[in-house]
Parts: sequence; C-alpha cells; structure tokens
Amino acid sequence: MNKFPTAYDDVNEVIYVLRDSAKEVLGDYYTGMYLYGSLALGDFDPERSDIDPLIVTSKELPDIIISKLEVMYNRLYRSGLEWAKKMTGICIPIEDLRIYRETGPKNQMFNRNEFLVNRPDNDWIFHRHVLYKCGIVIDGPPLRDIIEPIPPEQLKEIAFMFLRDWVLLTYDDTRFQGEGHQAYFVLTVCRCLYTFKNDDVTTKRKSAQWALENLDSRWSDLIRQAMDWHYGDPAGDIPQTQKFMRYVMAKAGVMV
Repeated sequence: MNKFPTAYDDVNEVIYVLRDSAKEVLGDYYTGMYLYGSLALGDFDPERSDIDPLIVTSKELPDIIISKLEVMYNRLYRSGLEWAKKMTGICIPIEDLRIYRETGPKNQMFNRNEFLVNRPDNDWIFHRHVLYKCGIVIDGPPLRDIIEPIPPEQLKEIAFMFLRDWVLLTYDDTRFQGEGHQAYFVLTVCRCLYTFKNDDVTTKRKSAQWALENLDSRWSDLIRQAMDWHYGDPAGDIPQTQKFMRYVMAKAGVMV
C-alpha cells in the first residue's frame, strides 16, 4: 500500500503534525506545504538524512505571527517525535519563492534546535530547483505554477559562488566538529562540483558517486567514508577533508 507523503510512517507523522500546527498558527497566511531535499530526490536514508519541509505563506508575516511560529516549532522540537529533531526547513512568502532575491523580507528557518529569521543563502536556488523539478506537494498549488525555472547557467554560477564562499572554512577546524559536519562538507563540495560540471542538481550521494568516478583516486577513501557516515559515527579525517575541499575548489576555478 502506498504511503503519503513518504514511505516512512514516523516521518509522515511529524510532517503532518508540522502541517496542522502551521495551519493553526498561520491561519489565512497559510498557502501550502512541500518537501524538498533527499526525500524529494529519492535518496533518503533514515540513518543519515534530515527532512526538509517548506511552508509557503500568502505574504510576509507580521512579528506577532513569527513569534507564535517560533513557539510552535520549539514545542514540536521538544515533542519527543524523533524526526522533529532532524528537520531543516523554511517558511517563505509565495512571491519570495517564485524568484530568489538577494534583498527582501527575511524568512523563518528552522534548523534542528534553532529557529532563525534571516535571508536564505544563495544555495536556496538549488533547493528551488529541486522543488521545481521533483518537490513533494503535501498540500497547496503545484510547485511549477509558483516557481520560475532556474537556468542551468545560474545553477553553475551558484555552485561556483558556494565553493568560493567556503574557502576560509578550509582553514577553520572548529566548523567541522559538529555531528555529521565533516561528512557534510565532503559530500556538499562533491555536489557543488557536480553542478558546476553538469549544470544540474542531484543528491549528495549521487554527486559523491560521480566524484568517485571522475576525480583523482587519492580522495576515494575520504569520499566513501562520507557516503557511509551515519548518526553516531565519528568524524572522518578533518585535515584531509580540508585539502579535498581546496582540491575541488581549484577544479572549479576558485582561487584558494
């Protein structure tokens, strides 16, 4: 029997709790809810993945509603539902979703135990591309009716900018210490290089497989370790990860 919106009962449970809670808090501002990330791309792994919900609103939210949304999210995080603590998502007005703007209203973002109000980084363009291509509609209008398609040249430009903006991270060991951070950096630079070379966005795991087939074999063990990482595993080799990141950046023409 097919399950909706995902094949995982415990994931579906927290998604529906989030949706119903958001509807209650947002009222007439609520427009729809969607999933992007590994669930949408078909590469979800319960032992390593997050869930990535998108809540769309009819317009920019007033401060009083934002405060209520923060209370709602903190309550969900403490609810005891496992996937409530493995959630990275965003609440965004429909016009801000249609076309990415570097300036404009700040959006509400939740990243595990954090509720943030800020502008999303330019990698949000990647997420918009995934939503346009294969996002999961929980409810609301079809995504292709509300998102402008992203030209391949823009995806390539954003991949380059993302790598360029991470140059300094390759000299800062502290940014690799959190659970899963080291593996995340390895897989994400593989994904950026895949996009830069192929003008498309795919999953981190498929990007890593592409990297194994196309990059120097001296990085193979590091890439495989990142692909095999699961919650509870120790971090891999951080100095080697930093060297690999600089190697990838050089491949993309980023000065390091």
